[in-house]
Amino acid sequence: MDSLKVKDYMTRHPVTFDSGMTLSIALEKVIHSEHFGGPVVDESGKVIGFLSEQDLLDKLVKVGYHCQDTHVVGDCMNREVCAVSPELSIIELAHMMKVGRPKVYPVIEEEDNRLVGLITRRSVLKAIEKSLVACFQHQV
Repeated sequence: MDSLKVKDYMTRHPVTFDSGMTLSIALEKVIHSEHFGGPVVDESGKVIGFLSEQDLLDKLVKVGYHCQDTHVVGDCMNREVCAVSPELSIIELAHMMKVGRPKVYPVIEEEDNRLVGLITRRSVLKAIEKSLVACFQHQV
């Protein structure tokens, strides 16, 4: 199972945000996405932050109360991003995804910090399931 790599199970075209995007546009993107948020990228595709549903919820409750759409993604994104390499083993990533850790990780090319995909806890579980099914079929 160590041969399973993040690159084989990542989403290659995830929803992304830019730091100047209004929160109402970001909310619309999250609502129509299958993920709980996504990476914030600059104009060259480098990851500069991460915007989660929780980040949006915290800020939008306040924004909605005052009925003002004056905040942007850069105001509420998390600047400390846990990202992984496409070459990382699925098993290593599973250990990283323990309780309290992110459920979604941007996948970046290490040499230039450029976004190449997104990997979720569900994707990791699908990879493990595929491996287990293959293992059990060999035992029959």
